[in-house]
Amino acid sequence: MKTKLAIAIAAATLTFSTVGTAGPAEAEKWINDEFQPSTLSSDEQMTEMEWFIKAAEPFAGMEINVLSETIPTHEYESKTLTKAFEEITGIKVNHQLLGEGEVVQAVQTQMQTKRNLYDAYINDSDLIGTHSRLQLAVNLTDWMEGEGADVTNPMLDVDDFMGKSFTTGPDGKLYQLPDQQFANLYWFRKDWFDREDLQAQFKEIYGYELGVPVNWSAYEDIAEFFSVHVKEIDGVQIYGHMDYGKRAPDLGWRMTDAWLSMAGAGSKGLPNGIPVDEWGIRMEAGTCNPVGASVSRGGAANAPAAVYAIRKWDEWLRKYAPPGAASYDFYQSLPALSTGNVAQQIFWYTAFTASMVASKEDGNNTVDDDGNPLWRMAPSPKGPYWEDGQKLGYQDAGSWTLFKSTPVDRRKAAWLYAQFVVSKTVSLKKTHVGLTPIRDSDIRHESFTERAPKLGGLVEFYRSPDRVRWSPTGVNVPDYPKLAQIWWQQIGDVNSGAFTPQEAMDRLASEMDQVMARMQSADEKAGTYGGCGPRLNEPKDPSEWLNMEGSPKAKLDNEKPQGETVNYDELVKRWAESG
Repeated sequence: MKTKLAIAIAAATLTFSTVGTAGPAEAEKWINDEFQPSTLSSDEQMTEMEWFIKAAEPFAGMEINVLSETIPTHEYESKTLTKAFEEITGIKVNHQLLGEGEVVQAVQTQMQTKRNLYDAYINDSDLIGTHSRLQLAVNLTDWMEGEGADVTNPMLDVDDFMGKSFTTGPDGKLYQLPDQQFANLYWFRKDWFDREDLQAQFKEIYGYELGVPVNWSAYEDIAEFFSVHVKEIDGVQIYGHMDYGKRAPDLGWRMTDAWLSMAGAGSKGLPNGIPVDEWGIRMEAGTCNPVGASVSRGGAANAPAAVYAIRKWDEWLRKYAPPGAASYDFYQSLPALSTGNVAQQIFWYTAFTASMVASKEDGNNTVDDDGNPLWRMAPSPKGPYWEDGQKLGYQDAGSWTLFKSTPVDRRKAAWLYAQFVVSKTVSLKKTHVGLTPIRDSDIRHESFTERAPKLGGLVEFYRSPDRVRWSPTGVNVPDYPKLAQIWWQQIGDVNSGAFTPQEAMDRLASEMDQVMARMQSADEKAGTYGGCGPRLNEPKDPSEWLNMEGSPKAKLDNEKPQGETVNYDELVKRWAESG
């Protein structure tokens, strides 16, 4: 039986030509009927669309294939923006949607075979370390100034993209163009937290105020409070925590997506720790060669902070989450909050904002009768090993990626489509649909000021200076597809009880080093990674590294300091004053 990816690859090899009418009249129709609001005036939108019409003339009638994962933003692109682009430019786009794992697999297959499966991909900027080393992806900085100059939108305004730093390689070149962004933040039921009876009960038990947890100690106390002490609200059994644990690739991303750095495992540095990142991989400042993941090599993947992070994930899932959560995957756990029986979630993606503001008629029990959210999002609480200056969470930046294996004419047509769906003519409306903002100008537009009260803190967060503390996987990871697949099996063994957190992380760190050793050999023999492949440190007694300043960090005597919370309204006020 063919897999969905195999079928997709077969379909992607087919090309059909269709020629239809395209031009200013169609552009004007879409501007008036669909692409409002916009940060541009209607005349400016028309100027931008006229550029697209002219630039697309050599490719009119071409049919191209692009691939992305399935989230509301990409569904809007696939269903609506492809139609608009074809009517305006005459280029037909098959924008296919698959699961994140299948997108990574397709990207990896095209890189390995150098066969053109798709003409462009929206794949996570987590692969920036891979793309900048393998040099199989197109260097967009050089492309826009050189071979692709004739199809590069003069109104693109790259500096307006909030995630530009995420898609820039160690060489300072742009390898991907952000298409959508979402962060993992803290989510909580503000209506429950505001109840005076629950506030009094919490303070009596724990000795401090019920509020947004600043540290993991407070998060744990709040989880216990709702699951063990409150137990029921309005006749419904409630829980103090939500997460997922299904043994699947999603579980690996759950951890590589900055969970270890939230606990404090990595080094200080933004957008990623230097020299140790959130994966626990060490790469010295000013170099491009990773030197190891194990503590014995100077890494932190099996250091006390990482082990603590995994232990707390497993412990909270078992003790405070709803029954069955351990068998949920990414796509099942986050929307489950809409049932209305969970008080908080420490690792919640803003990509689900759109579903969480759906009406009660759509089965959402976390909005009031007027559609106002009963919940809010807030900064992630920090673990006991966390230090000021570290990143505080993950931010997904699904980004347009072109490959050198794609014929230049098809690459140019795909680049036009990529720029179209992120253009200022289109991007504000797309942001209102998918709620995954990429442009600073969009999130600061007056239309989002008006909509902010309905979005539970999304607008306030993205306008705040704090937003820079959330970032994707960075350049320390030399080959994302090869290393990411190791994680979920090891973490799954913790959830199943087959291994302790320490045993699982020891095994994980060792396997990462083994894979990086093979990369080192390939780089030294054939320059596979452009001279920027791993150059592993020789192992030594872990205590030597743990006794040095910085990451990897020695085990704390007290991993549960006093809980600390902050009032949400005061937090938002601070954001407004500084953002």
